[in-house]
Amino acid sequence: MAQPSAANRQSTLAAPDTIAQPFSRRSLLRGALMATGALAVPSFLTGCSSSSGGSGGGKTVSIGSNAAIPEPKGAYQTLFNQVQQTTGLTVNVNWVDHNTFQQNITTYLQGNPQDVFSWFAGERMQFFAAQGLLSNVDDVWAKIGANYTDAMKAQSKGADGHYYFVPFDYYPWAVYYSKSLWASKGYTAPTTWDDFIALAKKMKGDGLIPMAFTDKDGWPAMGTFDYLNMRINGYDFHIDLMRNGTKWNTPQVKAVFDQWRELIPYYSPGFLGLTWQEGAQQLLNKQAGMMVLGLDQIGTIFTGAQADDLGFFAFPEINPTYGQDSVEAPIDGFMMSRSPKNKAGAQSVLEYLGTAAAQQLWLGSNPADIATASGVDTTKYTAPQAASVQLIQGAKHLSQFMDRDTRPDFADPVMLPAIQQFLNNPDGAAGILSNIDKQAKTIWASNG
Repeated sequence: MAQPSAANRQSTLAAPDTIAQPFSRRSLLRGALMATGALAVPSFLTGCSSSSGGSGGGKTVSIGSNAAIPEPKGAYQTLFNQVQQTTGLTVNVNWVDHNTFQQNITTYLQGNPQDVFSWFAGERMQFFAAQGLLSNVDDVWAKIGANYTDAMKAQSKGADGHYYFVPFDYYPWAVYYSKSLWASKGYTAPTTWDDFIALAKKMKGDGLIPMAFTDKDGWPAMGTFDYLNMRINGYDFHIDLMRNGTKWNTPQVKAVFDQWRELIPYYSPGFLGLTWQEGAQQLLNKQAGMMVLGLDQIGTIFTGAQADDLGFFAFPEINPTYGQDSVEAPIDGFMMSRSPKNKAGAQSVLEYLGTAAAQQLWLGSNPADIATASGVDTTKYTAPQAASVQLIQGAKHLSQFMDRDTRPDFADPVMLPAIQQFLNNPDGAAGILSNIDKQAKTIWASNG
């Protein structure tokens, strides 16, 4: 399902089933405007279903899906067909592209949403739970709880301790590369920052773009910030920064941007004008040596026979105190609206979606993610999927991604343009951090 968040993450549509330009994630500013009535909600992001029939009660359950593009829509259609067979319910799906769904989520939830809908774990879930826009799904978890680890359970709860989220899939962010290119050049994966920079220099000397970095859409750079901050200042500092909005104008965060400056000379030429797809193609075409991205994105570029050529390593250690103990692993899943027309049916659908069988079926058509439930046959995973499981299970901490770990009215409206401003003018970091700090304090003070 994308980050980011999601994800999240691949393409945007002007209307259901109509492909348009790459997803930008500039969602929350527009969402805030719509909450005040400044923008209208598109007619297709309402309680009506794109399938025949109404949401109703009894044997019909409505689902709001953010997967209108051909893939992963096809994988979800297969899944929802199986939902009908397994539960005996009629499932009506409102297909909306990811970007439009995310941009309009606040007004959608305040209006007449579907019974069940796609969304993300982390602060993005807790934010709406705290506003009373969701139904808790404690009864669902009473049946699916054995399928999940304690870490997944924690990611599915609101601040009040109730469950509001059923995890479905997730994926790591890491440093990706072409195995065959690396084998031909004799490169080995670095574990420390010094080795990372030395490898980038070697790649540049070999005529490669060391880092396929692109940030036209703004959100891809957030993953690099998150890793730099967790590697330098630790997971606890990072999450505190995301959740509380304090400490932005501090030596700790300044150190993140200072470290980042070392990478910029190794980035793709014109990176602020390139989409992540263009960067991933540089990697696929062996023009670039490395790329910091999520499997959910790059796994859609390295497909078929090329999938096993996709390798990755954990973002390198900077501060030995924290090593490589944290992994960015956004979790996607499903939630229930606050007043579902068919609550019992919605619970049955969520119970099925919380099983290994459901997730395995979906992954059969969408091998760019990994399942959240235990019991999935991992022998059917691609090499990148199997390696992703090892990376995530070996982590001490899991973060969700900047635009999921912090407030929705701060991530995109403030941080997205601020990071782009820094990347365009690294010498202006001090002023940028001062401005971020002022905006953060205003947002947290005015909204609680």
